[in-house]
Amino acid sequence: MDKPNDQEFQKRLGRVEELIAGLESTPDPAVRAQVSELIQTLLDLHGSGLERILGVVYDSGADGAAMIDQLGQDRLVSGLLLLHGLHPLDLETRVRKALEEVKPRLGLHGGSVELVEVRDDGAVRIKLEGNCNGCPSSRVTLHSTIEEELYAAAPDITSLEVDGAAEAAAPVNSNGAHPFTTCPLPDGNGEKTAAVAREKS
Repeated sequence: MDKPNDQEFQKRLGRVEELIAGLESTPDPAVRAQVSELIQTLLDLHGSGLERILGVVYDSGADGAAMIDQLGQDRLVSGLLLLHGLHPLDLETRVRKALEEVKPRLGLHGGSVELVEVRDDGAVRIKLEGNCNGCPSSRVTLHSTIEEELYAAAPDITSLEVDGAAEAAAPVNSNGAHPFTTCPLPDGNGEKTAAVAREKS
């Protein structure tokens, strides 16, 4: 049997959510109550089954504990474990691991990111450092790289605060030109073509 990849799984999950939303929008309160009870019963059943499976694996010895850690790193399985409160890693550990994953990519822009805090309510605060701090493309970098990785590893994050992200409108020089449109490379010789073109015009 072929195993679904992350994209297929997300598509199926999205369809389940659509079906549930459709059923919960029915005007009949009795039907809505039955749908709610059915969903909760299925979640409890699956959660109990997963907990029993993890218990059996863990009791098998040191290899069992290592296997549970490995399962927690699989994005598809990780989501299921989080849904049922069974993930072996806490929120802060998962956030730190996700940030370590994106640091090499941010390094290509001469930047980095550090975790400032993870609050008890699930709110996360991070700080952009280096050339990505204040760069006009920081928002793009943040959305496509950091946020994607963080929410994939920790969908239970309730809010994400970012220190050092560029404002919606990048700072401009006295001549009205943006200083650069892409993050400069570590040697300071990044692309400045747009600014140069404006200065020549």
